[in-house]
Amino acid sequence: MLNNYEAVFIMTPVLSDQQTKEAVDKFKSVLTNGGAEIVHEENWGLKKLAYPVQHKNTGYYYLLQFKADPALILKFEVAMKRDEKVLRWLTVSLDKHALEYAERRIAKRNGQQAAAQEAAEPAQETAVETVENKEA
Repeated sequence: MLNNYEAVFIMTPVLSDQQTKEAVDKFKSVLTNGGAEIVHEENWGLKKLAYPVQHKNTGYYYLLQFKADPALILKFEVAMKRDEKVLRWLTVSLDKHALEYAERRIAKRNGQQAAAQEAAEPAQETAVETVENKEA
């Protein structure tokens, strides 16, 4: 039976965008090769840490929400532990209440992104109309 999980990990801030993407892809492949289904992922970007970790004050935060067999979690966390790019990580099992909260948070985030895109589209149309009016 597949359980719902959420993993947040912090990677060292000295990585390039390419190296960060490669590290995330590696962890995602550990999950998918083990039979997990990735439900949602978010890149939270570079954030200040609450306290220094390995003499670093910032880190790249990343969230993965997935469905997996409980035995796969050990393999996933061993991969995290062996990678020197990862400063900290936390994997939690989501109960029905946490799953509902995560779904609402994702829907709200997707709604905000859609609203931002809709707000940007009329601005582009207005700019086109202004150019057309000047030409006439």
